[in-house]
Amino acid sequence: MRKLTVWTTDGFSRNLVLRTYTNPAGLLHAEDWLSRESTALTMLSGSGVPTPELVAVDPTAAHCEYPSLLMTHLPGWTVLTDEGVDERVPLLALQLVEIHAAPAHIRPREYQVLTTADTVKVPAQADATVWAAAIDVLRRPVTTYDGRVLHRDFQPGNVLFDVSQNGAHRITGVVDWAGASWGPTDVDVAHCSTNLALLHGPQWGSRFASTYEEAGGILAESSRARQYWRVRDALACSEEVQLWAAPWREAGRIDLTPCLVEDRLEAYISLLMNAHGQ
Repeated sequence: MRKLTVWTTDGFSRNLVLRTYTNPAGLLHAEDWLSRESTALTMLSGSGVPTPELVAVDPTAAHCEYPSLLMTHLPGWTVLTDEGVDERVPLLALQLVEIHAAPAHIRPREYQVLTTADTVKVPAQADATVWAAAIDVLRRPVTTYDGRVLHRDFQPGNVLFDVSQNGAHRITGVVDWAGASWGPTDVDVAHCSTNLALLHGPQWGSRFASTYEEAGGILAESSRARQYWRVRDALACSEEVQLWAAPWREAGRIDLTPCLVEDRLEAYISLLMNAHGQ
């Protein structure tokens, strides 16, 4: 990701952002990811959701050295501190409600989930009984749902804030639409809940879902279905929990050691299971 400042001969300047996939792993999925992102940015333009504007895209590197997407630069920055989380969570919830309400003029690809009961990695110190029950949740059939536009990676690291001198927060942008999909709102809510639980503590994961509903969001009718999506996302995190918080530490949250994040994941899964009488 590069921020570009483009100058014209008459002195006019414009800030843009260039996303380029250069490593082998990224190149395998670049065409799909760039196509999804360009479609999402086009679809959401004028919707009220603060997204970058698409300038140009070359998903197959027909014109660029590597697959690339050029978009406008948005003001603001990510805020990952514990301080002010009680103010940011309602803003995140309301923003996600607005994303899910966006009209799908161009429907994104159906959502995908890769985690199965066999791919979950159980931590050595985990409560075996709780984790076995959680893994059994993944074996349930997927419930029916009314599809909505999904961000698919909606979490504090992909939301930009402006913070005023008096400490008030305001969302200025939602970025990284490479995973844009179509599916149940519970998928996005569950993913943000897991991230909040690891960033700020397990209770924030549970609180986000209720705050989303208070903001007007609609989740699955049954508590069993809601549990399915939240447990699924939390267990998906288990496969790479040691790497999960690395970007957060690079951004200044050095307190989020792999051990602490793993402990929070275990506590969050226990909370999800106990909340439903498991």
